[in-house]
Amino acid sequence: MHDTVAETVRVEGARILATLIRTVGDVQIAEDAVQEAALAALGAWPVTGVPPQPRAWLTVTARRKAIDILRREQARRGKEEEGTRMIELARADLPPDEVVHDDLLRLIFTCCHPALSPPTQVALALRTLCGLSPAQIAGLLLSTEAATEKRLTRARQKIAAAHIPYRVPAPSELPARLPAVCGVIHSLYTSGHATYDVDACREAVRLAELLHALLPGQPAPAAVLALLLLTEARRPARLDASGAVVTLDCQDRTQWDAAAIARGIALLNASLEASQRRADPYQLQAAIAAEHARAASYDGTDWPEILRLYDLLMSVAPNPAAGLARAVAAAEASGPAAGLALLADLPPDPRWHAVRADLLARAGRHAEAVEALTSSLAGTVTDVERRHREQRLAELRGMA
Repeated sequence: MHDTVAETVRVEGARILATLIRTVGDVQIAEDAVQEAALAALGAWPVTGVPPQPRAWLTVTARRKAIDILRREQARRGKEEEGTRMIELARADLPPDEVVHDDLLRLIFTCCHPALSPPTQVALALRTLCGLSPAQIAGLLLSTEAATEKRLTRARQKIAAAHIPYRVPAPSELPARLPAVCGVIHSLYTSGHATYDVDACREAVRLAELLHALLPGQPAPAAVLALLLLTEARRPARLDASGAVVTLDCQDRTQWDAAAIARGIALLNASLEASQRRADPYQLQAAIAAEHARAASYDGTDWPEILRLYDLLMSVAPNPAAGLARAVAAAEASGPAAGLALLADLPPDPRWHAVRADLLARAGRHAEAVEALTSSLAGTVTDVERRHREQRLAELRGMA
């Protein structure tokens, strides 16, 4: 029951927070109010049960908590402003979905204000939009929990001190803000995809839809949306009925969303045309996802083309995740030795050890594969992925 309550609070919390920030005009007060409402739910719902409309319960409770916080504040800007906020917070109705969607988009642009550094923008968005803990954010950003806490605190203070507006920027301001916003939405989806968090992935896709609707002719939003749709299209086949991982070579491709794939490819083509076919990192990643989506079977995948695209991606935006995927593509195109050679140039982490174990096993080096897969379990690994690796480890030990 506790897990159900916690998940409900996490999913609804970002929507409530986005609207509450608009109402109270202060990120920290809004976060504190939502946090207090979440704690109230965690205390009440296991006893009373999850209410029929959990978002309504949380919204009303968060508003009341915000009123309490505002009343406790020693110095406010003025009685008239405070009274207006109190009236708004005292309303019992829920904002319509289109207002909530606009508030979420405003929150993304607030998180991505140029006064904040790129890592801070991503950290703040992961915290406010995904509800990730500082420890989880630290893992994704390869930082420490203490450093992440400090970064988030400084970000909130800077937003308050600089009076950073909670709004979608004017058209003249959009180009400077757009790369960060695209990066944040992509990071939100990546975090959900890595943890098999369906709600986080859907939320990221919805935000990408909003951004594309705001800037329909811009290549970057179209490419980000294409990438997310092409990846999300394959999500139904990633886990079996028991929740176990199904690797790409074993997935039932009839479960893939053909309509999402077709739309993703169309968006990618439109994005490439808009950029005069000068591909950026999102377009290259979307092109890779499109190659997977087009293949009727795993054996029918055009691995040389995927490897070529990864080579291009690593030349314009090198990063460990792309490097690992490139090694896998090289192994498929030219054999495990080619993949292992590329792995040698990358920094080890749990995922690196898992990929290396797979390539070693394919090369018949089962004892080394056991050692590598054991190492992959030493770091931060999701429960789903841990079960998958432990099962694979048992199989490898039987071969060693």
